Amino acid sequence: MSAGRTRNIFFVGIDVDSLGGSQRVIHTLAQGLGLRGHRVDVVGIRTSADPFPYNPDRAYTHTNLYPDQSAPAWHAKSIGERLSPARNLEARRSKAARSEARARLSERFAAVPDGFVIFGSPWAADWTLSLSWPHLKSIGQYHESFLQAKTSENKGLIQRHYPKLDKAVFLSQGDADEFVRLRLPNAGVMPNPLSFFPDTVADAGRRRVAAVGRLEAIKRTERLITAFATATRDGHQDWELHLVGDGPEEEFLRNKAAELGLGDRVVFRGRITDMPSLYEEIDILGLSSEKEGRPMALAEAAAFGVPAVSFDLSAGVRDLVVDGETGFLAPPGDVPGLARGLRTLMDDEQLRRSFGKAAREHVRPYALPSVLDRWEALFEEIDR
Repeated sequence: MSAGRTRNIFFVGIDVDSLGGSQRVIHTLAQGLGLRGHRVDVVGIRTSADPFPYNPDRAYTHTNLYPDQSAPAWHAKSIGERLSPARNLEARRSKAARSEARARLSERFAAVPDGFVIFGSPWAADWTLSLSWPHLKSIGQYHESFLQAKTSENKGLIQRHYPKLDKAVFLSQGDADEFVRLRLPNAGVMPNPLSFFPDTVADAGRRRVAAVGRLEAIKRTERLITAFATATRDGHQDWELHLVGDGPEEEFLRNKAAELGLGDRVVFRGRITDMPSLYEEIDILGLSSEKEGRPMALAEAAAFGVPAVSFDLSAGVRDLVVDGETGFLAPPGDVPGLARGLRTLMDDEQLRRSFGKAAREHVRPYALPSVLDRWEALFEEIDR
């Protein structure tokens, strides 16, 4: 139970149920705040095609505004399409479904006298801000890095919508500073919480490197496979690389592992629901993505005393991995550098344990109770 005021809190996201870092953060925060006595409602705008069973014993309510998967809004691309009765009927149905979804959200907002709306993304804010809810305060989250925002439509949406909110929160001070330079007046920092902080640490003797995430192109997992092959070329043949997750790149990655002669030393684990059990059995976490904001896998592994070897992709990554103290960072795309970091940790079990211990202490402030305290302090600040 929260020691302060009990609040009504809405988390609103486009898709809140798929397996992903931002979705896990929303459900973790909702559960934590619900257990502290707040009245929390997680609202998904669209229904996930592949929902993940977050928090079976929920301390919050959960709503999807579209009752089933809906097609994106359709716009005619030619005179023929504009005059097509079938396509126009489809467009009218889509518009009606959108209106019904907006009405459902308006009803939920109107059912409480006050509270907070927390947008999980600028796209969720874009969908919602045309509604009227003057009795509620608002906070916009952004779960990626400034670099990712700058290379996508997110930057424009944040600049357009987030100044209207009571607060905009980013994952690192570096990212918040970049948005302040763009004259976002209400930018602040709110780290993502760890959903667990174990009493015990990983074994550090299993001889396993792991990568966690969807097997999709942006994760560039083939670069980690290449770095692993280089790191084990002249030894460490008893080490394995475990890939946790599924996705469209699996066949390509299997072929890459075979091409490099790694055989069954690259283990495809598929989707895992019990992540703590995974971190207990690995020695090193590898990250080779094209882009990342503040990857939860880095923090979760560190909580188990597992050091990381990663590309230096963002201020959020640098917040979680202190180069030469809790792991190693290589310049983005530097596969030989990634291999050197892996090899250094593979060579020295005591170094792995030392880095792992430092990593665990480094992420301790991101344990869920501490982050919930920060959220409640933010609510108090806005209410003042």
